[in-house]
This record gives sequence, C-alpha cells and structure tokens, in this order.
Amino acid sequence: MKGYWIAHVKVDDAEAYQAYLALAPGALAQHGARMLSRGEDFTMLEGNQPSPTRAVVFEFDSYEAALDCYHSEAYQSAREHRLACADATVLILKGLPQN
Repeated sequence: MKGYWIAHVKVDDAEAYQAYLALAPGALAQHGARMLSRGEDFTMLEGNQPSPTRAVVFEFDSYEAALDCYHSEAYQSAREHRLACADATVLILKGLPQN
C-alpha cells in the first residue's frame, strides 16, 4: 500500500524557512517521495488550528517508506530548521489497497 504525507504549514519567518527548504527535498528524495501537490492556493473549510500558509502532499511507495522518511536522520535535521520558523501539522496516511 502506498503511503502519503499531508502537511499544513504556517510559516512565521519565510527567510529562516529557506534553510528547511534547502534540506528537506533531499531527505524526501532519499525515500522516493513524489510531490503530488504544494502551494498556498487552497481553501481551509474546517479546523481549529491556526490557518496554514501552505499545504503539501507527498506520495511514497509504501506507508513504511513514509514513516522511515519522517524518522530519518536527514529529515529530522531539516525539521530542526523548520521548528524555529514555522508550525506544521504532518499526517502520514496509508493508501487504499490496489486491486
């Protein structure tokens, strides 16, 4: 089964966020992530969290690959840069069985 990351991010310091953006794509690529959607053009219809400024969806070959990516040393290093300048909600989701 495929795995997916769904992230909502509220960037507080766009300049500092660039350090995260410099590292995260390499970490994601190491685990075969494919970006399905990213951007600031979305409509938030429900939720109690602060309004995100961007959303992103990645597809992985498996749920396990998505989890491994998140917990990898490379992604955690990138994440450390994000923590200081953005709030994020990251959900890792199992895909539906393929018929």
